[in-house]
Amino acid sequence: MDRAALADFLTRTRARLTPADLGLPPGARRRTPGLRREEVAQLAGLSVDYYARLEQRRGPQPSPQLLASLARALRLSEDERDHLFRLAGHEPPRRHGPLGHVRPGLLLVLDRLHDTPAQVVSDLGDVLAQNAMAAAVFGDVGALAPERRNLLLRWFTEPDVRALFPPEDHEDLTRAHVASLRAARTARPGDRRAADLLEQLLATGEEFTACWQRHEVARRRSGRKRVLHPVVGPLDLECEVLATAGEEQLLLVHTAAPGSECASRLDLLRVVGAPV
Repeated sequence: MDRAALADFLTRTRARLTPADLGLPPGARRRTPGLRREEVAQLAGLSVDYYARLEQRRGPQPSPQLLASLARALRLSEDERDHLFRLAGHEPPRRHGPLGHVRPGLLLVLDRLHDTPAQVVSDLGDVLAQNAMAAAVFGDVGALAPERRNLLLRWFTEPDVRALFPPEDHEDLTRAHVASLRAARTARPGDRRAADLLEQLLATGEEFTACWQRHEVARRRSGRKRVLHPVVGPLDLECEVLATAGEEQLLLVHTAAPGSECASRLDLLRVVGAPV
């Protein structure tokens, strides 16, 4: 771990960003350009003291998960992210690794969606980033361990996830999840991450295995999604799926019809936040 170079890189990267770059309010007048340490810490989910120690060359070695959070908060490119990992004494994650570095352009769009639930997922179903509204509607995935942030694993292993959706929609959602995994795995020949995920899902039981054997194939597509929210009640949403060129990362944007009861409930949810 090169503490001096790591501190310099973090400080200079923070200085080149402005609150507007991340969709934050400008706040009080600033003595120096760039983001404040507390703003970076908040975006990365760290304590201010921990982040300050990194910039002061006296912090402990950050974990790969923490570095991935910093890379997203500082809007690093893939080359910059790899540099950050190496300065901290870690090998950079593989391109399709579970940390899933999010393209800066997708994060920029996500930052601008203040009143609309939106999240970035990988083609394998890993939730890579979400805005506050998505956390309020679907749960705060960022609070979970990285290995628990996969949509498919949670669908087949965590009953609370299914409880968010009407029972009559479960079969269609199950088939859509599995069909999207089939398409992604075919597009990743020899990829260890895809193989490991399939092995984990096959071990969940007969439901996944039977659905997998149907050999249905379909990418994630736009469509209607109904949510049974525990605080504001039923939400009838339109889900738009925006894909990167290789369809390896997807931006899922959920909208309600203007003036609808669902739109009013989303407005209320924006005020009350996610359920505890």
